[in-house]
Amino acid sequence: MDKKNLLIVGAGGVARVATFKGAQSGDFKKIVLASRTKSKCDEIARDVKEKLGVEIETAQLDANRKENVVEIIKKYQIDIVSNLALPYQNLPIMHGCIETGTDYLDTALAETEDNPDTYYDLQWALDEEFKKAGAMALLGCGFDPGVTSIMVKYAGEYLLDELEEVDIYDCNFGEHGRPFATNFDPEINLRELNLPGKYWENGEWKVTKPFEIQVKHNYPECGEATSILIWHEELESIVKHFPNLKRARFFMCFSDRYLYHFNALKNVGMFSIEPIEVCPGCKISPLQFLAKVLPDPQELVKNYTGVTNIGVIARGYKNGKRKSYYLYNICDHQKAIGETGAHCVSYTTGVPANIGVKLMARGVWYKPGVHNVEEFDPKPFFEEMERDGLPINIVEIE
Repeated sequence: MDKKNLLIVGAGGVARVATFKGAQSGDFKKIVLASRTKSKCDEIARDVKEKLGVEIETAQLDANRKENVVEIIKKYQIDIVSNLALPYQNLPIMHGCIETGTDYLDTALAETEDNPDTYYDLQWALDEEFKKAGAMALLGCGFDPGVTSIMVKYAGEYLLDELEEVDIYDCNFGEHGRPFATNFDPEINLRELNLPGKYWENGEWKVTKPFEIQVKHNYPECGEATSILIWHEELESIVKHFPNLKRARFFMCFSDRYLYHFNALKNVGMFSIEPIEVCPGCKISPLQFLAKVLPDPQELVKNYTGVTNIGVIARGYKNGKRKSYYLYNICDHQKAIGETGAHCVSYTTGVPANIGVKLMARGVWYKPGVHNVEEFDPKPFFEEMERDGLPINIVEIE
């Protein structure tokens, strides 16, 4: 099979990891890294060349405009676009891929700047257009969403005869030394956490106040941590593709220090997305201003230690007996930084993104139209994760 030309859009930590992993794999004839700020792409390309001896082409790209996406796809004869930029840019990039018949992957659902409460509908609606273009779009191929959905598929396909309940648990046990910081884009991260909680139970969505439901959860090999029920996008696609689920929930852990700062900022209105005039003729939303003040997530690599622990508890029946399984991954910040120059939050997203485009390029995961990761066989994906430094542990629990 001929090797493909890959375009990676973005220049943050996730794009850095995906570029390193793409260069390591040798699956692609050419890798082009593009973002609004070309100098950031150049820095990543220099690091890849220095560590791996692989040339990465770089380009400037304003991905907010479909026309720019079409232009760069044609210029570099791109076969697959790995969209690791902001979710605001998903739709123009997807439309650029439709126009050029180019395959597409992303790691987060499309968002709009004026509404943080968004769903997969806008992207799923492009299914027929991708089919007509003879191209595939793979949505949510990071870790959560992404690997968590693949864990659910694995449990339903290979561990249980009847899958009834799914709980997703995500905890960063790392320490970066900053009083308050986010591990990926602050604006996207804090918008997400400020939404009401939501989960699936007995055929309907249940809505809670933000941070209303909190539990003490024991993360395997790491210990107990306070975990808070939040809405997370893979719940929507999991419920769609596993319609017999009785319950599906997502929990994320937060330290007391994080919650102290989060609540203080929220109470003074810093999470508002409504623009305000801060000086004559100058408007910016409080959240956008806060995003400028907080540390760049990539700066956190200087002092990051500890691990992340992300997994799925799947409950149901096997041979008529009630069974529960915990599928999880532990990632070490220092190992991730040593390999790619990015911490685990970026690493656990960038590695699956690269695996997704590899499986698409090889034709292992390939079907024209718009698809979520849980629609495909999870075994090839887990095999690649083992090789790429993110092995999955599976244990039976009470």
